[in-house]
Amino acid sequence: MTTARRPLSPHLQVYRPQLTSVLSILHRVTGVIIALSAILIGWWLWSVAGSEEQFSIAHGFFNSVFGTILLIIWTGCTFYHLCNGVRHLFWDIGVGFEISQAYRSGKLVVAASAILTLLAWLI
Repeated sequence: MTTARRPLSPHLQVYRPQLTSVLSILHRVTGVIIALSAILIGWWLWSVAGSEEQFSIAHGFFNSVFGTILLIIWTGCTFYHLCNGVRHLFWDIGVGFEISQAYRSGKLVVAASAILTLLAWLI
């Protein structure tokens, strides 16, 4: 008995990335980033409750270029996750499942999260 040498399912290279699938993956990635950033938030809170020296070290880190970039990324991830979570709440009640609506709401989520991130850092 011979077996065919072909894949059981199409590889990822066969599929063209769609906005909905990219946003779904991004939602999971931002959730992981938010969870990991809780370590930094915890460190900052620990330094606030600790000594003045501990706080100055944490403050110096978050005011550095690297720390500021991390905070901007965290802010963007938080706003994206929030906006996309609201989108999912609408889906839970059965609104927005048509392809055109899903793409429109996806673009709105990306735009809203970018605008909210900019506003948070500019105001």
